[in-house]
Amino acid sequence: MLKSPLQIARQSYQPKMPKALMGHVVLREGQATQSVADQEEIQKLFPNTYGLPLLTLDSAPGEQQSDAINVGVILSGGQAPGGHNVICGLFDGLKKMNPDNKLFGFLGGPSGLIEGKYEELTSDVIDEYRNTGGFDIIGSGRTKLEEEWQFDEGIKVCKQLGINAIVIIGGDDSNTNACVLAEYYKQKKCGIQVIGCPKTIDGDLKNEMIETSFGFDTACKVYSELIGNIQRDANSAKKYWHFIRLMGRSASHIALECALQSQPNICIISEEVEAKNLTLQDIVDQIAIVVAERAKVGQNFGTVLIPEGLIEFIPAMRRLIQELNDLLANNEEFVAMEGDDAKREYIKSMLTPASCELYRSLPKAIAKQLTMDRDPHGNVQVSLIETEKLLIEMVGKKLAQMKASGTYVGKFATQHHFFGYEGRCAIPSNFDADYCYSLGQTATQLIIAGKTGYMAIVRNLTQPAAEWVAGGVPITMMMNMEKRNGKMKPVIQKALVDLNGKPFKYFEEHRADWADADMDYIYPGPIQYYGPTEVCDQPTHTLLLENA
Repeated sequence: MLKSPLQIARQSYQPKMPKALMGHVVLREGQATQSVADQEEIQKLFPNTYGLPLLTLDSAPGEQQSDAINVGVILSGGQAPGGHNVICGLFDGLKKMNPDNKLFGFLGGPSGLIEGKYEELTSDVIDEYRNTGGFDIIGSGRTKLEEEWQFDEGIKVCKQLGINAIVIIGGDDSNTNACVLAEYYKQKKCGIQVIGCPKTIDGDLKNEMIETSFGFDTACKVYSELIGNIQRDANSAKKYWHFIRLMGRSASHIALECALQSQPNICIISEEVEAKNLTLQDIVDQIAIVVAERAKVGQNFGTVLIPEGLIEFIPAMRRLIQELNDLLANNEEFVAMEGDDAKREYIKSMLTPASCELYRSLPKAIAKQLTMDRDPHGNVQVSLIETEKLLIEMVGKKLAQMKASGTYVGKFATQHHFFGYEGRCAIPSNFDADYCYSLGQTATQLIIAGKTGYMAIVRNLTQPAAEWVAGGVPITMMMNMEKRNGKMKPVIQKALVDLNGKPFKYFEEHRADWADADMDYIYPGPIQYYGPTEVCDQPTHTLLLENA
């Protein structure tokens, strides 16, 4: 297989690790834990894995070995840079303990466990994927492990392969499934441990014990490079406003981090929109004011960053979407209608006055998207709505009104972008390569110690890697009860942008300056893998500000 020079060079990179993971490792137990909310309900659902203590790994003199064990690993959900290094760290950790230890990769995500599709991961396979992006070593999938028959099929497969433990690498939903699986296997006393690892580029799997999910660092650096390139072009051509939608449906961590790295003229934070009860028109007006102010000094260009999930955070839009969900669920009359105009008039006649007025204000293409492309549960697939195009059209109309009244004298030419898949499978940054490898090694230690229902964690991440602190956190500690598909279910609590946190406060303090005509953009440039530490190994601005 042909490889680029960078691919070849990265294969030989040896990830840096915490000192505690380099020799004989011992586990130190901390305080017992409880869930972040709904303690009584969570404890009832997880009697065998609730209230476990926090764990910290520490080094001790001597060599460390274990009896031979077999471990399975699953990649679950969307891709994130560094996933391969979690598997490499897990493999190396197991082989260091005992050369007879085996690692099996379940193919295509959680469905591989249920269907018995697997591959033994040997050094020949592992070595091809060290420090690479993607999840292609075994593939991923979005099958949810939540039914007893699935758990029982998993037991059969694990018994056939002699598997003692399963490591699930995924986001909040995947790790929720890992916790349910761990509880079931503990209850059945089948001898199968389950360990999770925190993955998502969205950055919303974080809390007091998890400083960041892996992949967030690399993805934000990739997007920030692209934003910087666009800003340099905008500053050169001086004729376009670029509206850039970024991944992050449930939270705006990516948009905030990219703003901190590149200093765009405008960045919308969904959580702030919700907290201030802003309307769609409020957002349009705010953008139009900045465009007009820059136009006064001849700068008819700029950049606007938009979180993917913005629509759902606008209270009035959320109410409209809920009304549409209720109205169109199993609505055969609507489906049978012919012609977009007839469908539009029908919807307007059925909405509440406030939602009808908002629906009428939307561009027809966006309004149509809200009534199509529904998910299996009958809900609008908000992530498919091209919010950047919606804002461009509405800002354009607002500026035309301002021009007619004499309050705007510029030109408004636009370009639109969506940065999503570009960042999910990038070659991991040194930070993510090191972090993920350490997570894999940590998962090994939790398995060797006989733990289950834990998530592997590595903390103190703004310090040199040697000073990182590895350990384990009970997954139940991160859970609360939420309504999913009409039923209350235990789930890991998502982390939204903290409007009182240091990263947002820094952004809030400086964004007016970034909108100003005299302020320079920042051009982050491509990820650097070799060179000075301050260039190659720095974590995100979010982490640095949070741990300042």
